[in-house]
Amino acid sequence: MTVVDPPASPGLSSPKSRKGRRTRALTGISLGYFMVLLDTTVLSVAEPDLASSLGTSMAGLQWAVTGYTVAFAALLLSAGAAADRFGADRLFRGGVAVFVLASVLSSVAPGLTALLLLRAVSGAAAAACVPASLAMIGRLYPEPAARARAISVWAAVSGAAVAAGPLVGGLLVEAAGWRAVFLVNVPVGLVALALTRGRSVACPRGDRPLDWPAQAVAAVALALLTDALIAAGARNTGHAVWSSAGFLLAAVTFLVRERGSRSPVLNRALLRSARVRAGLLAGAAVGFALAGALFVLPLLLQRQWHLSAWETGLAFLPLTVPFAANPPLTGRIVARKGPRLPILTGLSLLTAGGAALAFPAFTGVGFLWLAPGLLLTGFGISFVLPALAAAVVGAAPEGTAGSAGGLLNAVRQVGATLGVALMGAAAAAHAGWSLLLSAGICALAGLVCAWARPGAGPRGSQDRGPQGS
Repeated sequence: MTVVDPPASPGLSSPKSRKGRRTRALTGISLGYFMVLLDTTVLSVAEPDLASSLGTSMAGLQWAVTGYTVAFAALLLSAGAAADRFGADRLFRGGVAVFVLASVLSSVAPGLTALLLLRAVSGAAAAACVPASLAMIGRLYPEPAARARAISVWAAVSGAAVAAGPLVGGLLVEAAGWRAVFLVNVPVGLVALALTRGRSVACPRGDRPLDWPAQAVAAVALALLTDALIAAGARNTGHAVWSSAGFLLAAVTFLVRERGSRSPVLNRALLRSARVRAGLLAGAAVGFALAGALFVLPLLLQRQWHLSAWETGLAFLPLTVPFAANPPLTGRIVARKGPRLPILTGLSLLTAGGAALAFPAFTGVGFLWLAPGLLLTGFGISFVLPALAAAVVGAAPEGTAGSAGGLLNAVRQVGATLGVALMGAAAAAHAGWSLLLSAGICALAGLVCAWARPGAGPRGSQDRGPQGS
């Protein structure tokens, strides 16, 4: 069934009135995305306070972070199809409402188990919001030029969320403890719901089927893989073996189910392109580096150098400020030179940044020596991510651009999940090794992307611009 907007009254159909409604809706959509991304970074500086308050181990702390990203990553695989099926506006508002409720309940969670369940619910709600928000922007701004400007606003807001997260988290932890970091989502979510009401963002429903059993098995497989890595890092061999066996069983079940499905979770046409596969690896590496650093560094800053939560948030500024400042420059480079140069540059900077961060971790020199590594990492990520979206979508076969974007976001969250698990495990030996691991992963991704040369895309297109044309 398709939702059709009723004719607007003359007083509401003027260009100025339409522009005002679209601006309000875009603001609400952007705030929803802001809330989702803020939650991925705001908790980072609260980790030591959360661990001492709940008396949890490193493994429990890892799950408090990865419970969110596991659900987020797994459900992103089908969230785009769900938006098409049920209407993007309905899915977006439902996701924001559930996210707000889960945030309130997380702030009063009585223990670690309840917090983990609520973090998973928040991750599922976040997965509902992200692809739906892009579909709503496409509905609001059908003109290509206007839509491009709207998406740039949406992306800039995401950079502000990443930049603000550690700083806001530090202030809240200093003022009221770790529980307060969840309450910051409530006013943002309520404003997003208020601004996205009305028929201006109404999106049609479709009849595309969804393979829910395959989606559930994918989520179980990712959760078991994460559990196995965390258990291995904690040297709990028996637990790690059983979780690994469960992961293999779930992965085989998923592949068998996908092979016979008429509506597969993974778009196989996308994975046939070497350039798409290289882009997905790069996305996973960026997620790995960012999430792993945000997990390991606050523990290092507060335990080795005894910084407060507020000082930790300030220390992260060299990492987070480039997220808000650099994307316009990257966009201009992509428009003129194509996405390949900023992707390779960014992965090189991430490799150097990981190595630079490992130096003060190993030597114990002053924490100010972290600043160069944080700055390199921040610029590296802000070079890669905007260019990566253009590269993957441009290399995707015809008719698969939406699926390509959804898969890229899902892979980024898988990388983030593995980053927390593996870098957390390596940090149990020494934080320096975890940062060198991040550098190695980014170096590998850079080599693969350099090998996947432009001009070999599935449409025979040259890699010169956002659409690969």
